[in-house]
Amino acid sequence: MDSPVLHQRLKRYLYVVMNQLATSSTCNHFHRIEARLARWLLMTQDRAETDQLQLTHEFLAIMLGVRRAGMTLAVIALQARGLIRYQRGAIKVIDRPGLIEASCECYSVDCALYTKMLPVL
Repeated sequence: MDSPVLHQRLKRYLYVVMNQLATSSTCNHFHRIEARLARWLLMTQDRAETDQLQLTHEFLAIMLGVRRAGMTLAVIALQARGLIRYQRGAIKVIDRPGLIEASCECYSVDCALYTKMLPVL
């Protein structure tokens, strides 16, 4: 089936994903673990559409490419600021605006590109 609209939408989606991969690579190199964790939690929450995320320290460490000990410190820091609550593999986003502020600018850049390239139909 030949659908120009679907083809254009898929190309735009691919463009957004490739940009997010490039941004993630840069982010992982230049930004602190805490800011990267905040960004990753926000992006996950955007896709899951829930405040409750079932994520372990080990899984988060793998996703962000850091040691588990570093991830534990980042989770504790975000929890101490009242942005998230972590308990046995479950993270609850408590203060989304605060988490956005704690994240690096990469999150805002990703959101702006996504909104521009893939507007809601």
